[in-house]
Amino acid sequence: MLSEHVRLLNGDPVFIRPLTPDDAALYPDFLSKVTSFDLRLRFFSVIRELTPEMIDKLVHYDPNSAMAFVALDADGKLLGVVRLHDDDKHETGEFAILLRSHLKGRGLGWLMMKHMIAYAKEHGLKTVSGQVLAENTTMLQMCGELGFHSRHDPDDPGTYHVELMLADVPVEAVA
Repeated sequence: MLSEHVRLLNGDPVFIRPLTPDDAALYPDFLSKVTSFDLRLRFFSVIRELTPEMIDKLVHYDPNSAMAFVALDADGKLLGVVRLHDDDKHETGEFAILLRSHLKGRGLGWLMMKHMIAYAKEHGLKTVSGQVLAENTTMLQMCGELGFHSRHDPDDPGTYHVELMLADVPVEAVA
């Protein structure tokens, strides 16, 4: 399942598909709708802006070890991005997600995470994991609801390590 049509909690249609290099053109508008606070939660540091070089790096990834999905509205505007980078053994994938700030709480993050989990499961990964800042309580709550186990990162007390064992996820839970 690489692409799918879904609906937000309010019924708005969204199309989730793999990220392509052409999506770089969508990033300036997308990032203008992401608060500096949300950028910090995603990148773990203060980011004033993403340079064209940084955007170029985000849209060009090795499909043998990574995957990224975008969510688009009916007008083709970028609403969110979720990424998954495999480890060297292709057993664990580390995720990261970023949404337009005003869309938080509307089900988009949930839908994108479920899409990414389904992809990881289909591709034989054993686990999906991520790092989440302790103050990102919304993300920690969503991860808990999706079945992730969380623990404090021993190397960084302000961060949680979240992990989902994919064998524990029923197929219908991500379909």
